[in-house]
Amino acid sequence: LTSPEISRSSTKNHISTMSEGGTKVKADDCAAPLREEIKSAVLKLKEKGVTPLLVGFLASGDESARKYAEWTGKACESDGIKFELREVEKMELEDALTAANHDPSVHGIMIYYPCFGTAPSFYGGNMDDYLRDSVPIEKDVEGLCHTYRRNLYHNIRYIDAHTQANQGGILVESTTENTKKCLLPCTPLAIVKILEHLNAYDQTLPVGNRLMGKTIAVINRSEIVGRPLAAMLANDGAEVYSIDISSIYRMKRGKMVEVTEAQEELVKRSHIIVTGVPTKDYRLPTEWVSPGSVVFNVSHFKNVDEETLLKVPGVKYVPLVGKVTVAMLERNLLRLVQNYHS
Repeated sequence: LTSPEISRSSTKNHISTMSEGGTKVKADDCAAPLREEIKSAVLKLKEKGVTPLLVGFLASGDESARKYAEWTGKACESDGIKFELREVEKMELEDALTAANHDPSVHGIMIYYPCFGTAPSFYGGNMDDYLRDSVPIEKDVEGLCHTYRRNLYHNIRYIDAHTQANQGGILVESTTENTKKCLLPCTPLAIVKILEHLNAYDQTLPVGNRLMGKTIAVINRSEIVGRPLAAMLANDGAEVYSIDISSIYRMKRGKMVEVTEAQEELVKRSHIIVTGVPTKDYRLPTEWVSPGSVVFNVSHFKNVDEETLLKVPGVKYVPLVGKVTVAMLERNLLRLVQNYHS
């Protein structure tokens, strides 16, 4: 197996040498310059008479959701964005969402999940999925509605990129604008930004190929983080193994094939490992982590033994991504304003 080193030409503040043991990477270091860019963009919008308004809906007693809402509010206040947290009973959430959808003063909408959990919807499927698809593309700050998901999985990077149009059942060529970038889910996008911060992306290669040659293990295939993250990394050229409790899939830019290789071997040869297992009982075996790897913990629970992990030579450990996630939420809001409300 080749040694999974992300970059030999890394900056001294963020990447340790192979002989130094591991390094804990602070999300603050990545979030800070992003937040400065956001503040500057917000000031320019205010000069034009536009103050971005983000509305968040909280309809459950989930403590993690409430904490995320609090972080969002503090960040928005600091960066000059107007944030309204609207707490509603879950049976009133759909009506409240519809009202915000129709309100021209609202630039972005997010819902703090879970609301209904796996409870079924009158409209088919489960209610939380139905609500995700009820936020229009013009206001979906989380990038989770059907249109954005479909474009992500088909590696369509612009919302106005239509290479074909269907007229009367016949496919004909149409113009491609490529002026409005699609929105991407906030936590997966935060992980990508941290990887760029750590020089894991080869900036000398064309966009879409900058993770070429990298092997990545994403442990947990949730619809909010694990699955879209795996697709995003595969779309950027990586070979991604999407690992869940009952299956492992190899993802490579639009293709998803089940594999029978042992999880241990796949993780050992990974340059980047992302754990998002939502249980306190799961621990990533440290002996599976190769020197020089980048390891993310995106679960609310600690999926790794931090002390042991940081003894692995050259490992970069990212224990939290929340501050970058909130920055990506703000960034997505500004993109919505640019695409649809300016």
